[in-house]
Amino acid sequence: MSSLIKCVILDDEILAISYLKLLCEQIENVEVIKAFNDPKIFLKEINTLDCNVCILDIEMPGMNGLQVAELISDSKKIIFTTAYKEYAAEAFDLNVVDYVRKPIKKERLIQAFEKIKEINTNSAKKNFIEWNTNIGKTVIFTQQISYIKTSEIDSRDKEILLKDNSVIVLKNLNFKSLLEMLPSKDFVQINKKEIIAISAIKVFSTSEIVTNIKINHENFLKLHIGESYRNALLEVFGNM
Repeated sequence: MSSLIKCVILDDEILAISYLKLLCEQIENVEVIKAFNDPKIFLKEINTLDCNVCILDIEMPGMNGLQVAELISDSKKIIFTTAYKEYAAEAFDLNVVDYVRKPIKKERLIQAFEKIKEINTNSAKKNFIEWNTNIGKTVIFTQQISYIKTSEIDSRDKEILLKDNSVIVLKNLNFKSLLEMLPSKDFVQINKKEIIAISAIKVFSTSEIVTNIKINHENFLKLHIGESYRNALLEVFGNM
């Protein structure tokens, strides 16, 4: 793992804390900032600590890990640990990164940290695109993109329409690579030559999309949905 994971441990059992610390020390780029055995003290201090991951035991007296998780900032990733499998459904309802059963094995803990690494990497890379364009090397924030199409001048290039109606041309980039740069929940390819931002769709049928992109005072841009791309579009809306 390349980026440092700074974690805080909460478990009411001192031996469990010691064992978890020992495991973390054996994993590259993982640092334990502090450990707590009291949920109330943990909650008083957590916002003052420089950490990005909280490892929480679920079964604790007074206040359990599920209750603690609801009070933690969304900026901190959560890994739950417990000996009891019946909490798994509740844990994932809280959108935690992972749920690790006790007794904890080093390999299983590494898997949990790898999930965090993947989330952090995807989050960082998909906020923007950095590529050579018609105006030089450019950073384009994905939230500003409405529509992408293959250039009619050179099919290797892709034209991006931004929300302010300006156009930037990405040089020599195929759709497969471009889609890997974009957040999949926000963009969908609808035919061989076009990608649309979900936020730019007004309505769609089985064969056509009406966008909120104006082409004149009265009309909006309409796009054809390729038959082989229809299911991908439906899946995006089905997962919302």
